[in-house]
Amino acid sequence: MGYYFQGFLHTIIVTFIAVGIGLVLGFTVAIIKISAGNYKFMKIPAIICNIYTTVFRGTPVALQLFIMVFAVFAIPGFKPAAAIITFGINSGAYVSENIRAGITSVDKGQMEAGRAMGLNWLQTMIRIILPQAVKNIIPAIGNEMIALLKETSIISMVGSTVGTLTFDLNFASRTAYKTVTNYLATGIIAAVFYLSVVYLMVFIVKIIERKLGTDDKRKEYI
Repeated sequence: MGYYFQGFLHTIIVTFIAVGIGLVLGFTVAIIKISAGNYKFMKIPAIICNIYTTVFRGTPVALQLFIMVFAVFAIPGFKPAAAIITFGINSGAYVSENIRAGITSVDKGQMEAGRAMGLNWLQTMIRIILPQAVKNIIPAIGNEMIALLKETSIISMVGSTVGTLTFDLNFASRTAYKTVTNYLATGIIAAVFYLSVVYLMVFIVKIIERKLGTDDKRKEYI
């Protein structure tokens, strides 16, 4: 079981660091693309962001991983970091569209009301639009986190290890198979680890959604 716990720990680390990168990158890209409709100087950055999201959403993550590990970041000992960066950049492309969709789902009258109150575009976005968009964004971000967790299983394709430690659950399962020689058993154990984390994520997202729904009801009541 030592292989699995090592792989499980590394899978969690990779997932959450990549999610952090994806959230920062995705939020930045979404704001740039939305602001391009109000500020002319954001047109070129928006075009670059469109190319980025098109490329990373339109190509397989496995191909992106190979290119990043063996070409862009072909540095000895840098495979784990390159894998994390790849998943983070890939996740950012999807997160940006989720955030953009959540923001654009808010009624346009909210922006007009904010501007009428004397707020500029950025202030209106932060104080009025984003708080309302969060309800639509959270479920999509949760789904992206779950997808990213499962995508980390391809890290072993590039032979990513840290010293003698297994780097992900899939690699741990393959390593354990050499000792147990029963791939059904080793695969089921790895699946249980994945399922436990996925359902924990689902549970947390549901709690957040319920909390946001409760807050909205309180506001309506007040």
